[in-house]
Amino acid sequence: MTVVALSPWEIAAQHFLPRPRRWATPGDLATALDPTTVQTPALDVIDRELVALADGDSDRLMVFMPPQEGKSSRISHRFAEWLLVNDPGLRIAIVSYADEIARRWGADIKLDAQTFNGDDDTIDLGIRLRADSRAAGRWQINGHKGGVYCVGVGGALAGKPVDVLLWDDPLKDLEQAQSAAYRERAWRFWQAVAVPRLGPGSRVVLVTTRWHEDDPAGRLLKQDRGRWRVVNIPAVAEAADDPLGRRIGEPMISARGERDWAQIRQDVGEYVWAALYQQRPRPAAGMLFKRAGLRHWAKSIDQRLLLDGRTVDLRDCWKFLTVDLAASTKTSADYTAAAVWAIGVDGDLIMLDGLRERMDPAGHWPAVRALRERWSADVVFVESRMFGTTLVYEAGRAGVPVQELHADTDKVTRALPATARADSARLWFPPEDRFPDWGDWRDELLAFPNGTHDDCVDVVAYAARVAGAHWLPMESSEQVDARRASRDDGAIEQAYAAATGGGSGLDLMSINY
Repeated sequence: MTVVALSPWEIAAQHFLPRPRRWATPGDLATALDPTTVQTPALDVIDRELVALADGDSDRLMVFMPPQEGKSSRISHRFAEWLLVNDPGLRIAIVSYADEIARRWGADIKLDAQTFNGDDDTIDLGIRLRADSRAAGRWQINGHKGGVYCVGVGGALAGKPVDVLLWDDPLKDLEQAQSAAYRERAWRFWQAVAVPRLGPGSRVVLVTTRWHEDDPAGRLLKQDRGRWRVVNIPAVAEAADDPLGRRIGEPMISARGERDWAQIRQDVGEYVWAALYQQRPRPAAGMLFKRAGLRHWAKSIDQRLLLDGRTVDLRDCWKFLTVDLAASTKTSADYTAAAVWAIGVDGDLIMLDGLRERMDPAGHWPAVRALRERWSADVVFVESRMFGTTLVYEAGRAGVPVQELHADTDKVTRALPATARADSARLWFPPEDRFPDWGDWRDELLAFPNGTHDDCVDVVAYAARVAGAHWLPMESSEQVDARRASRDDGAIEQAYAAATGGGSGLDLMSINY
């Protein structure tokens, strides 16, 4: 008789073969054990996807849904329990942002196993724990290899083969999501701890709120989009292919009863509403920078720009550059971004041109020099931490003034003057047809502070700081005409003096940014 050896994938897949089940879905099990369970259309969809995952239709699932709607309980508690009832040999890891949160789900399943054991006419789940399984977050089923192991991000799964990984909320809240360190910590856990524990045929469910575009869900979708099934249930339907079959604008039926979604939206604001309730890391209209505030100038004649009906003559403006340098050309690295700005006589901050690309440090100065010469701009402003770079050295050799900028506040606070200018129609960008990179700049601004990159935001934020330090209400139109008539070879110095309210000369070193 010939014995055919099964591959590791085939052996693992035997755990997930469709089979008769005592309860058709995790929701059916939840209702049987707790008659007060509320089953909503959203939970029906999640149940259906969980069963499909168990049946082998997919092996990776993401679930996004508003808070307090039962998604974590259904997945980290009832789905894990439902799997073990049907196959006590499964090794299930439950992960969350903190150990105590993960252990809570393990404790709930353990309590159910001990409570529903057929005694006193109770339902018998058929799960018997080993006598030495005392820990709430780490126990094994008697006579089987299956059981539950709970751990927080930052914990260890060493030596723990995993058949099913349930990752519930990699990040605790908005504060952690805004922290690059916390996002990187969660990502390292996935790469260095979780993935090595997954064997052939393992299943993964990630349930989370989309606080940030660069959260673990965002990175996984970029890295391996085709492998993940995504269930995205917003509080209010936004698309024709809504997973609940709702019309656009129709709210979800809540597990908590009647919820005033409009009032919630008003209470939490657009910033939180988009992420926490709609599962969009940024509002369609923008976050701190609003889409409506991103205005474009139009070229008139000669050196005159049209700003929504007003005319600004570049010959009356002081022009400067702000630069944010990156030192790598890797596809995951930050970008080098730079922009040429003009300060109009009425205080308008006008971006004339810019760049955003990954480049070797040797290319920084040639790129910035080309921008400066193209627009006859003056000072180059660079963050103080970059003052030891090749760009500053080469600029000094060329006799180009370089001024130091100090990052003495966090990025959000630093960007607020720029957002205020945008909101008050005092910040202008190049026309889209004259600036091919505008789409990248726009996307960064609208996504900030939840975007993957913020290099362009830094360039804009620093420009607003420079403008705030240098511009004062100044001459009347008659004075401008008189000065234009007497323009001589000292035009740059005169324009600078007019824009800053200072004397002639370009001694910037005494100004604190």
